[in-house]
Amino acid sequence: MPTNDAQAAPGARAVARHVRLSASKARRVVNLVRGLPAKEALTVLQFAPQAASEPVYKVLASAIANAENNERLDPDALLVSAAYVDEGPTLKRFRPRAQGRAYRIRKRTCHITVEVEAVAPKAPVRKATAAAKATPAKAEAAPAAPAKAAKATKAKKAADAPVAEQEETN
Repeated sequence: MPTNDAQAAPGARAVARHVRLSASKARRVVNLVRGLPAKEALTVLQFAPQAASEPVYKVLASAIANAENNERLDPDALLVSAAYVDEGPTLKRFRPRAQGRAYRIRKRTCHITVEVEAVAPKAPVRKATAAAKATPAKAEAAPAAPAKAAKATKAKKAADAPVAEQEETN
């Protein structure tokens, strides 16, 4: 059954398959960036100490590029809407051990998926609104500020006066 794409927010995704990394280690890194703005998530991944941050960074950068080039979305208005890691196929190898034994070595892989979606940019907050202008309390508070400034000026002059008197006596 086809899905209705009109309801979904515009976005893009990127997938890295068969990454030579265990899924549990990659999930630790993916959990750091889920829900963050895309640019901020790139910065977090750039400075994360885990080795898994490099492939996750590449997948996120690819998802941002897909959104920018294929969907014509603004990269500054993107949000990491979904990020998850699935297990991939495991490569099975054997390591020779003492007395002719062989221990199994599992080289795990994972599939990393990152989805980004466009969010509306936040409108700047205006300080003076019509409701604030209508309140009389705000109108009374405005003249008080110059009075405080005048008091501060008088206090400063009073503090400078003894210095001026000392200079005259010398």
